[in-house]
Parts: sequence; C-alpha cells; structure tokens
Amino acid sequence: MDSITHIVLGATIGDVLAGRRLGKKAMLLGAVAQSLPDIDFIASSWLDTSHDVAAHRGITHSFLFVAIAASLLAFAASRWYRGKRNYSGSGGTARSGEALFSGGSMRSGGTAYSGISFGDWWIFFGLQLFVHIFLDAFNAYGTGWFEPFSHYRVSFNVLFVADPFYSVWPGISFLALLILKTNDPRRRSWAAFGLIFSSLYLCYCLTNKIRIDDRVEKELGRQQISSRRYFTTPTPLNSWLWYIVAEDSGGYHTGYLSVFDRQRPIDFQFFPREDSLLRPFRGQEDVRELLRFSQGYYTVEKWDDTLLVFNDLRFGQMKGWEDGHAHFVFHYFLQRPGDNAVIVQRGRFAGWNVKTFRDFVKRIRGN
Repeated sequence: MDSITHIVLGATIGDVLAGRRLGKKAMLLGAVAQSLPDIDFIASSWLDTSHDVAAHRGITHSFLFVAIAASLLAFAASRWYRGKRNYSGSGGTARSGEALFSGGSMRSGGTAYSGISFGDWWIFFGLQLFVHIFLDAFNAYGTGWFEPFSHYRVSFNVLFVADPFYSVWPGISFLALLILKTNDPRRRSWAAFGLIFSSLYLCYCLTNKIRIDDRVEKELGRQQISSRRYFTTPTPLNSWLWYIVAEDSGGYHTGYLSVFDRQRPIDFQFFPREDSLLRPFRGQEDVRELLRFSQGYYTVEKWDDTLLVFNDLRFGQMKGWEDGHAHFVFHYFLQRPGDNAVIVQRGRFAGWNVKTFRDFVKRIRGN
C-alpha cells in the first residue's frame, strides 16, 4: 500500500494497543513501525533500476525481517522506557510492569512508570510490521514473505497500491485521534471505526475479485482461449474495474471487466511474447533480474521499429480500458538501461487529464 495508508493505519493500531499507556506517543510509534519495511527505498541510491525493482518488497517485507526487527525494536523500547515517567488520563493507575494490553491507565495529570515488558513491546512492533507486509501482498507488485530462503513473491491482486476507498477510514480515525484528548473515552470508538470499515472494504474487494474471476473463467471458455494461467487485478484507485491477463503458449490475452458490466463478451487483445527479440540480451544481468521479477508475465516489443522494450504485464496498460493496444505501464528500454528511472511510476498515470478521468469513471460504471 502507499505510505500514507501505512502511516494512518499504524497510528490507529498503535493507539488501540498502547494509547492508554503511552498517550499519543503510541500513534507515533505505530506509524513509524508500520512504515519501517519501506526502508528498502534507500536501495535506489546505489542499485540500478532492474535490481532496485527486484529488491523492493524483498527482504524487508519478509517474515524473517518482522521477527528480527520486532525483537530489536522491542529491546530498544523496553530499555528506553524503563523507569520513564508517562502521563495519560482516563482513571485508574498503571503500575510498573503492567501488561501493555491490560487496559490499565492513569488519572488525568497523574504519573506512573511505564514499565512495559519486552514481550508486550514485541507484540506491538511485530503486529505493526506484519500488518504492513500482509497488506502489501494484496497488491500486484508482490511481497517477498519468504526471503532470503525463497524469491517467490506473494501477490493476491485484490487492492490497487493506492485505493482511497480503503485508506479513507483509518485516515478519518487518525484525524479524530489527533484531535481528541488522551483521556477522551471516544478514542476507542474512533479507532474501531477506522479498523472495522477498512477491513469491511477489504472483504468487499475480495468478493469483487471472486465475482470477476468467475466471470473471466467462463468467458475464457466461451471464447475458446486456452490459457495456462491468468490473473485479475484492480485498475487505479478502485475495486470495480479489473484488468485481466490470460497466458497461452504464444503470449497473453488482456482485457478489462467492470463489476457493473452486463453480460457482454470481454474484448480481449492478444500480445505475443516475442521471446526471440530478447535473445541478444539474455546474458545481461538486468534482463535476468527483470525476468525473475516479472514472474513470467512479460512481452518484448519494438517501439518506432528500433527501440526494444521489455514489458511487465502485471501493472496494466496506460489507459488500456480506452485503447486495448496501449503501451504497458512497466516498460524497460533494453538498449538504454540508463533511461529507466522510476520505471513503475512513469507510465501509471501518463497522459491523464480531466477527460481521461471522466472516461475512466464511465468505464467503471459498466458497458
């Protein structure tokens, strides 16, 4: 998910877990902890593009990283907060060593020692880190849960990387928790609001995917497209219009389907894999990384009859719902590797304007 979503979600979860003990510091610690796996962005400072895209959501999004980072953070926090005085306010007194989730709190203006145990700190940080890598696995990019033991990427293809309809609920909770005083009894309700409604929206997206997949499988059979495998994933910023890629022996059939579409045939476009064009580059390290990263969903094509481009099909097309033959979002210039900065982002909203957005909304509404 995008960074803002991780921040507001981490802050909200932090308040639920430790708000009564730490006040609004729990929100700050939660936001920082849940953002920590994205520290891999600094790798772009020294890695070339092909290695950078493969490293992102790799080891820092693994179960191993969660276990080690949670332990280190818990150790540091338990040492730092040992004997520290803390202020909260909602009645009752918290004692040194009291469990993080016991609900103990302090009188308004009172003082208590925040002797939270290592185990409770580990749960606090471990849960934040786990939620981050769990949510990221719902995007098309893929998440390296099993690094460094396996390079397999987990991708559920249920949420677009930035979905405002998911993020708005913890965002509202975050603003409410910032405004409300630490002893306000409404804090629990506002935190629950964000977590419950974002979870319900995620379940709604899962039902959309199930419906779309069922329709796609029937349509592939009806059109006699013999596919080895296929995937569906949401188009930008929504869970109603879905992008489809079905693989056969020679290439890929791509199409778009809205949950509001009537029972009309899906207009599939075919893209040949064109492996022969990649033959002169297969010994290059950047190409090896791209092949591994793409999980086999790639094509090679010529632009302007001379420029060879490697496409990773998982990220969709540039306004593909308007033009089925549009270029793919993720395109890598094989002959000009130095021109491939911000490779995932450069095509995601290329050419968008007010008219594009209106046409996009119209397509979401269905044919």
